[in-house]
Amino acid sequence: MIQLAGLTKRYGQFVAVDNIDLRVPRGELFGLLGPNGAGKTTTMRMIAGILRPTDGTVTIGGIDVHRHPAGAKARLGFIPDRPFVYDKLTGGEFLRFAAALYGQQGPAVERRIDELLEQFDLAGWKHELTESYSHGMRQKLIISGALVHRPEVIVVDEPMVGLDPKSARLLKDLLRQFVSRGGTVLLSTHTMEVAEAMCDRIAIVHRGRIAAHGTMPELRQQTASEQMGLEDLFLKLTGGLEERALDSLLES
Repeated sequence: MIQLAGLTKRYGQFVAVDNIDLRVPRGELFGLLGPNGAGKTTTMRMIAGILRPTDGTVTIGGIDVHRHPAGAKARLGFIPDRPFVYDKLTGGEFLRFAAALYGQQGPAVERRIDELLEQFDLAGWKHELTESYSHGMRQKLIISGALVHRPEVIVVDEPMVGLDPKSARLLKDLLRQFVSRGGTVLLSTHTMEVAEAMCDRIAIVHRGRIAAHGTMPELRQQTASEQMGLEDLFLKLTGGLEERALDSLLES
């Protein structure tokens, strides 16, 4: 459902994303992990059509995101790491606006809006301006906006930031249910426990390239690390703190 072929993004001489090939099929929750500056968010934004690649292609359901953006984006829901909403719209108006971007309106959309607001404990705030929303409430509204048009693919960048435990659990359950019904999820997170518990397969990105990808057993096999958990695998592949560096920190 998501296909990256030779995906590359350069800023002058700096290569942020370096020739990534990746396929995420229908019915899979795929995790994209990497340290800060590894190229994860840049990759996510190219998939969502926010950034244009320097080279390579992104296709959603066989549709090229940059040649046919309207068709590809109609199948896509994007949840960014920073919740941006229009302060002078109410929560209900914001979701109505999001649905209208995909050509959806009418009673069915209104029912969907009410359903999402109820699920995320925002029903009582439907008619309040979003300028009065907390960070967590804004994040829940952004998530609702990505789901309102019933996409086939969801791209999620750091989804749990700002969410209370109940909402975080709800989002996890929603994503797993979405995948079980044939949807596709690409999730980027720094939370290793979330990735290891939720993802069917994982790619670890380092310096703009995929250092390893696969299921947890496949990652262990690729790194000759049979007993390691995801956090230790991640640090091994991305050059985490060495023991000597830790000793020097503890002694200082």
